[in-house]
Amino acid sequence: MTADRREILRHAYAEAAIGNGRPFVDMLADNVRYVVMGQTPWSGVYEGKEAMMNRCIRPVHARFQEPGGTFADRIMVDGDLAAIEGHGIHATKDGHAYNNRYCWVFRFEGEKVVEMVEYMDTALTAAALGRPGEGEGPDRAAA
Repeated sequence: MTADRREILRHAYAEAAIGNGRPFVDMLADNVRYVVMGQTPWSGVYEGKEAMMNRCIRPVHARFQEPGGTFADRIMVDGDLAAIEGHGIHATKDGHAYNNRYCWVFRFEGEKVVEMVEYMDTALTAAALGRPGEGEGPDRAAA
């Protein structure tokens, strides 16, 4: 199962890096819990795939110019847990560099990710991405 989970993550990030986000979305359980660490306006808990995608991932990506990408540099898997050390190379639509470093920690149930915790340079995130708009951002009650 460890090799399978490593391949799920490798494939999802390799495809996302070339603009195909479908494998990333497909690896998430519908009830995934996405935690963005730190004190940025984007930091907090997103409960469920719909909240994660519609209130965080898509709004953040809408702030980026194309092309850009987020890359998995190192993947480690131990049973139900996995971690990826990665980086992103992006520019915001107003021309600011957003080249962040990440550590993502995943918890699997079977072949689906049920929890994803993201660590990053939160000062860069706050400065470059600003505040979430209406209907975006974490569920503060769940944090």
